Amino acid sequence: MPQAESGSAVPNSAATLFIDGAWVPATAGGTRDITSPADGSPVATVAEATSDDTEHAIAAARRAFDEGSWANTSAWERGDLLLRVSDILVRDREEFARAESLDTGKRLVESGYDMDDIAGCFRYFGKLAGTDAGKLVDTGSPDAISRVQYEPVGVCGMITPWNFPLLQVAWKVAPAIAAGDTFVLKPSELTPSTAILLMRALAEAGLPAGVGNLVLGTGAEVGSVLAEHPDIDLVSFTGGLHTGRTISAAAAPTVKKVALELGGKNPNIVFADADFETAVDYALTAVFLHSGQVCSAGARLIVQDEIHDALVDEIVRRAETIRLGGPFDEDAETGPLISDGHLRKVTDYVERSVAEGAVLRTGGRRPDGERYARGHFFLPTVLDEVQRGSFAVTEESFGPVLTVERFTDEDDAVRIANDTHYGLAGGVFTGDPAKAQRVANRMRHGTIWINDFHPYLPQAEWGGFKQSGIGRELGRAGLGEYQEPKHVYQNLRPGPQHWFSGR
Repeated sequence: MPQAESGSAVPNSAATLFIDGAWVPATAGGTRDITSPADGSPVATVAEATSDDTEHAIAAARRAFDEGSWANTSAWERGDLLLRVSDILVRDREEFARAESLDTGKRLVESGYDMDDIAGCFRYFGKLAGTDAGKLVDTGSPDAISRVQYEPVGVCGMITPWNFPLLQVAWKVAPAIAAGDTFVLKPSELTPSTAILLMRALAEAGLPAGVGNLVLGTGAEVGSVLAEHPDIDLVSFTGGLHTGRTISAAAAPTVKKVALELGGKNPNIVFADADFETAVDYALTAVFLHSGQVCSAGARLIVQDEIHDALVDEIVRRAETIRLGGPFDEDAETGPLISDGHLRKVTDYVERSVAEGAVLRTGGRRPDGERYARGHFFLPTVLDEVQRGSFAVTEESFGPVLTVERFTDEDDAVRIANDTHYGLAGGVFTGDPAKAQRVANRMRHGTIWINDFHPYLPQAEWGGFKQSGIGRELGRAGLGEYQEPKHVYQNLRPGPQHWFSGR
């Protein structure tokens, strides 16, 4: 069975930090070997930055914002730059997709779809830049003008995850450039290749030196500096809840803006009147796409009592037929987990859930066979009869694990769906349009899909309620995260007020 392919779109090099317009090695000479999670084969060797490298990158971004020509670049010029990046992504789609699949183990076809979405993201913000010149505010007097204008936040620190490496980068970089910010980007140390390729594309498109900087390394050496540093005006993080809390606390002393997207435990409600085949099909895709390593995965299946047995039986049957494999295996339907550490985490999650009473219907372990021995594969798993408030329901596995809960009626479904400290996304499957809208309106989640699961649009805001995060990405609100509104009031007929007599 074909697994990973040798070689990478990113050549082995110690000079993979991009600081102040130049490719440089880490000052301490550190490197990291990137390996494929599908079979452990070598992918690339990249620089491993320290806090000193991060300081240099922040200083470059600060100079570019405060002293460089970037501040005088018009919004239309910034938009044109983003459109050129979009064209480069389309031109080099296969190279980017291959690099993404080598790093993540994701199927090549999925990485290709991601590249299309990423190009669309840059295109959207490229067209959005320059379309909002602010607004006039009625002062109630002909002798004054009051306007609100939108200016860049400043220097942005960006920390992105490994599951959708370039997509999550694009959601931050594109609006930051559109707004006129400068940035320091720290992608996951496990999946840096497409971030490197993107910085090359930005340089080719004409991004001035210092505006965009790339620092590869761990959260302790790089991420913590971005969160704490007084010259960072905004820190944007996508990842786990625990790390998000740490970043928020680290950012508090400097009172910088913080944007957090922290994942979710996402409910997928299926009513008895839903189309059975459609509900089964989407339930599988909702949780097993990319082996469940999706922040919006529909990992909580909430099923009406009348159809529970038939629906779950069919989901179990089909889950057992899902074909696992590496990114270049044309027969594979989903791939490996990102690392051995994450494999252990998912395994522990299932074992603890079963110990608390969940019924393991299928999966729950590594697949058998030599073909899977070198990769971090885990079988699609279904945990049935899960009880409200249990570990399986409250905690995120971030793996190919579906938990199943029962409900009786509409009110019961909403109560169960909202019984979580997360609130990122959710789905509703029903043949009754009015009921679908009622339930969607009552669900406390940032995105609700009706008779669908997973699609998003660059023009529609993305983000969560409750502990799924702070702020929004994509859409006009996503651009707004990287802007500061400024009120400018002008007196057209200035003169003495004589408030104080001066006697």
